[in-house]
Amino acid sequence: MQAGRSMAKFRLSLVQFLVSPVKSENLNRACKLIKEAAQKGAQIVALPECFNSPYGTKYFPEYAEKIPGESTERLSQVAKECGIYLIGGSIPEEDSGKLYNTCAVFGPDGTLLVKHRKIHLFDIDVPGKIRFQESETLSPGDSFSVFETPYCKVGVGICYDIRFAELAQLYSKKGCQLLVYPGAFNMTTGPAHWELLQRARALDNQVYVATASPARDEKASYVAWGHSTIVSPWGEVIAKAGSEETVISADIDLEYLAEIREQIPIRRQRRHDLYSVEEKKN
Repeated sequence: MQAGRSMAKFRLSLVQFLVSPVKSENLNRACKLIKEAAQKGAQIVALPECFNSPYGTKYFPEYAEKIPGESTERLSQVAKECGIYLIGGSIPEEDSGKLYNTCAVFGPDGTLLVKHRKIHLFDIDVPGKIRFQESETLSPGDSFSVFETPYCKVGVGICYDIRFAELAQLYSKKGCQLLVYPGAFNMTTGPAHWELLQRARALDNQVYVATASPARDEKASYVAWGHSTIVSPWGEVIAKAGSEETVISADIDLEYLAEIREQIPIRRQRRHDLYSVEEKKN
């Protein structure tokens, strides 16, 4: 019984660090902070979107790697060394002449568990504020990414993926109780939508939601909002960073999640006779 109870709660840490133009520095800094999180009890650790490279369409081709490659080999090694599940933020990935924004996830033995290629590319145009077109250099992924842990199933998305409620619903239907989105919202969409979207996805699906952002660099060509966050199934923010480099942590309590689902049983009350969200079978 004691073992079962211990599996119902685990520690999640999000690494929010300042990304530099030097890839080797980013890798060294990420590994150092991952080890610090693990030493403080983290069992699952997540890095930010584009953690090994400045974020921008002009940088993606220059920093792109194969998987496995330099960055993911380092992540595999540190996951094994620390005995943790490591959600490796994202890196620009090159494969067969195409570029992807890709998150590699590693198990405690260093094995690659899943590779999530960002499904929804960040193409927006807010007049007078921000225009960004990931599709100028990147291709979209076409698969869902779920991995198993002794604690629960975890679903992975990247940044703009969080705006699409259907993806979170499908992950929830697949049994995920934690959704993790490495992301890099900006100074326009960050203050407006970052926390709101996380709380909405958590509340809609009665799951924990976590987002890992780079720290804010005011000198960068793309300025990240920061504010890495962990939200409970009640829609409550239980851990939140500011804009600076830091590591935040929270205990993910699956018994609490189960209690919420019993108290407000929306999963049993859905009108499947009237509507549904289904995965397309290719």
